[in-house]
Amino acid sequence: MNFDKIFIRSLKEHEDLLAIVREKLSLDINRASEWIAQAFSKSKKLMIIGNGGSASDAQHIAAEFTGRFLGDRIPLPAISLTTDTSALTAIANDFGYEHVFSRQIAAIGNPNDVLMAISTSGKSKSVINAINTANMMGIKSIGLSGNDGGFMKDICQLNIIVESRNTARIQEMHILIGHILCEYIDYLYTEVNG
Repeated sequence: MNFDKIFIRSLKEHEDLLAIVREKLSLDINRASEWIAQAFSKSKKLMIIGNGGSASDAQHIAAEFTGRFLGDRIPLPAISLTTDTSALTAIANDFGYEHVFSRQIAAIGNPNDVLMAISTSGKSKSVINAINTANMMGIKSIGLSGNDGGFMKDICQLNIIVESRNTARIQEMHILIGHILCEYIDYLYTEVNG
């Protein structure tokens, strides 16, 4: 296979999946943005988790909220639970990797906070345990997943499922969805607080 075939195929897959996101997920993305904005307005926080590429997405989205996205606004309380290497390695060593997020949520989470859990498969044990912990604590859970939603679709209070088995394409849609959330919440905060 040559470069041109890979290039054209990748763009076509992206465009096809983008159409599915547009047709099927706008209401869920809007609802997620409202949950997050409501939490921020009540001095609650957004916690974001994921493994691998999804960990990078979690960090990226959290930074957009605490820093800025398109325009200047107050910093918003979002935290990626994928960044504290001491906590991650201590919890993984002492309790097992499947508890790296749930222990952090149990330590810093509060009722009416929001958890955004990102997993392309929807099956990661560390993510599933975190969602279960959040649900028990009265924390709203939003799942960004792929494929058929995996185990996450049964336990998240709100599911945004990118219907694809291609990890790269799912991740592209996840970061796009994250940016849409950031832009809409920026708009809300500029309207309400600016």
